[in-house]
Amino acid sequence: MNAALRAAGKGAKMTPSELLLEGVELMLFGMGFVFTFLVLLVAVVSAMSRLINLFAPHTPAPAISAAAPSIKPASHEPDAEVLAAIQSAIHQHRARRG
Repeated sequence: MNAALRAAGKGAKMTPSELLLEGVELMLFGMGFVFTFLVLLVAVVSAMSRLINLFAPHTPAPAISAAAPSIKPASHEPDAEVLAAIQSAIHQHRARRG
Protein backbone atom coordinates (compact mmCIF):
# COMPACT_ATOMS: atom_id res chain seq x y z
CA MET A 1 0.00 0.00 0.00
CA ASN A 2 2.95 2.29 0.62
CA ALA A 3 3.95 2.17 -3.03
CA ALA A 4 0.46 3.19 -4.06
CA LEU A 5 0.45 6.12 -1.65
CA ARG A 6 3.88 7.27 -2.82
CA ALA A 7 2.88 6.97 -6.45
CA ALA A 8 -0.38 8.81 -5.82
CA GLY A 9 1.48 11.56 -4.02
CA LYS A 10 3.94 12.04 -6.86
CA GLY A 11 1.29 11.88 -9.51
CA ALA A 12 3.34 9.21 -11.32
CA LYS A 13 2.10 5.93 -12.70
CA MET A 14 2.96 2.67 -10.98
CA THR A 15 5.31 0.29 -12.71
CA PRO A 16 4.24 -3.29 -13.42
CA SER A 17 6.44 -4.60 -10.61
CA GLU A 18 4.85 -2.15 -8.16
CA LEU A 19 1.40 -3.22 -9.34
CA LEU A 20 2.34 -6.87 -8.88
CA LEU A 21 3.64 -6.25 -5.36
CA GLU A 22 0.51 -4.27 -4.55
CA GLY A 23 -1.65 -7.15 -5.82
CA VAL A 24 0.28 -9.70 -3.76
CA GLU A 25 -0.03 -7.51 -0.68
CA LEU A 26 -3.78 -7.15 -1.19
CA MET A 27 -4.14 -10.90 -1.78
CA LEU A 28 -2.25 -11.76 1.41
CA PHE A 29 -4.33 -9.25 3.38
CA GLY A 30 -7.55 -10.80 2.04
CA MET A 31 -6.41 -14.34 2.74
CA GLY A 32 -5.38 -13.37 6.26
CA PHE A 33 -8.74 -11.73 6.86
CA VAL A 34 -10.65 -14.81 5.65
CA PHE A 35 -8.43 -17.16 7.69
CA THR A 36 -8.98 -15.05 10.82
CA PHE A 37 -12.73 -15.01 10.23
CA LEU A 38 -12.86 -18.80 9.79
CA VAL A 39 -10.81 -19.38 12.96
CA LEU A 40 -13.18 -17.12 14.91
CA LEU A 41 -16.18 -18.91 13.39
CA VAL A 42 -14.86 -22.31 14.47
CA ALA A 43 -14.17 -20.97 17.97
CA VAL A 44 -17.67 -19.49 18.31
CA VAL A 45 -19.38 -22.66 17.04
CA SER A 46 -17.30 -24.81 19.42
CA ALA A 47 -18.16 -22.52 22.34
CA MET A 48 -21.86 -22.67 21.45
CA SER A 49 -21.70 -26.46 21.33
CA ARG A 50 -20.12 -26.60 24.78
CA LEU A 51 -22.71 -24.18 26.19
CA ILE A 52 -25.58 -26.17 24.75
CA ASN A 53 -24.19 -29.41 26.19
CA LEU A 54 -23.65 -27.69 29.54
CA PHE A 55 -27.19 -26.31 29.90
CA ALA A 56 -29.13 -28.97 27.98
CA PRO A 57 -27.29 -32.29 28.12
CA HIS A 58 -28.34 -34.93 25.65
CA THR A 59 -30.71 -37.49 27.13
CA PRO A 60 -31.20 -40.71 25.19
CA ALA A 61 -34.66 -41.34 23.83
CA PRO A 62 -36.64 -44.13 25.48
CA ALA A 63 -36.25 -47.47 23.76
CA ILE A 64 -39.09 -48.50 21.51
CA SER A 65 -40.58 -51.83 22.47
CA ALA A 66 -40.35 -54.55 19.88
CA ALA A 67 -43.94 -54.89 18.74
CA ALA A 68 -45.22 -57.28 16.13
CA PRO A 69 -44.56 -55.88 12.68
CA SER A 70 -47.70 -54.47 11.10
CA ILE A 71 -46.35 -55.04 7.61
CA LYS A 72 -47.08 -58.44 6.17
CA PRO A 73 -44.13 -60.39 4.84
CA ALA A 74 -43.40 -60.15 1.16
CA SER A 75 -44.78 -62.97 -0.91
CA HIS A 76 -43.84 -63.98 -4.39
CA GLU A 77 -47.45 -63.96 -5.55
CA PRO A 78 -49.18 -60.60 -6.13
CA ASP A 79 -52.65 -60.05 -4.66
CA ALA A 80 -55.72 -60.74 -6.73
CA GLU A 81 -56.62 -57.03 -6.71
CA VAL A 82 -53.18 -56.09 -8.04
CA LEU A 83 -53.42 -58.70 -10.79
CA ALA A 84 -56.86 -57.44 -11.78
CA ALA A 85 -55.60 -53.84 -11.93
CA ILE A 86 -52.61 -54.85 -14.07
CA GLN A 87 -54.79 -56.86 -16.44
CA SER A 88 -57.23 -53.97 -16.74
CA ALA A 89 -54.42 -51.51 -17.51
CA ILE A 90 -52.96 -53.83 -20.17
CA HIS A 91 -56.40 -54.31 -21.73
CA GLN A 92 -57.02 -50.53 -21.87
CA HIS A 93 -53.57 -49.91 -23.33
CA ARG A 94 -54.05 -52.50 -26.08
CA ALA A 95 -57.56 -51.20 -26.83
CA ARG A 96 -56.22 -47.66 -27.38
CA ARG A 97 -53.41 -48.83 -29.65
CA GLY A 98 -55.85 -50.66 -31.88
